[in-house]
Amino acid sequence: MVKVKCPPPAQPCEVAMELRHVTYRYNPLLERKEVYFEVDHSDKGSTPTRLEVRQMLAEHFDVEVDRVIVRKVETMTGTMIARGEAHIYDSVEMARFVEPDYILKRNKALPEEGEAGGGSEGGGEE
Repeated sequence: MVKVKCPPPAQPCEVAMELRHVTYRYNPLLERKEVYFEVDHSDKGSTPTRLEVRQMLAEHFDVEVDRVIVRKVETMTGTMIARGEAHIYDSVEMARFVEPDYILKRNKALPEEGEAGGGSEGGGEE
């Protein structure tokens, strides 16, 4: 059983979620492991966030969180078991090259638009 630390505004910390039925295959062309998993989140209640799942998978496979990209997490109807798909890349650069931008944004693996671009604060007022 893996204990995940929740972000501050979320539920009480140290909620136990169990990662089980982890299967994967290595894709040498894209330099990644394609992981299929189930998470029992009956203690937490709601579907685990992508960040929580990334942390659990990174701990399970003993890799950095930046190399784990969660593609999908869905709770099966009437159960407290979520099934999902993730990719674990050999390098962060390969993850950013292969994965679409919208998936990287969902995983918070890309910098936000507002952070990178510098706007003019004075903006033409005289």
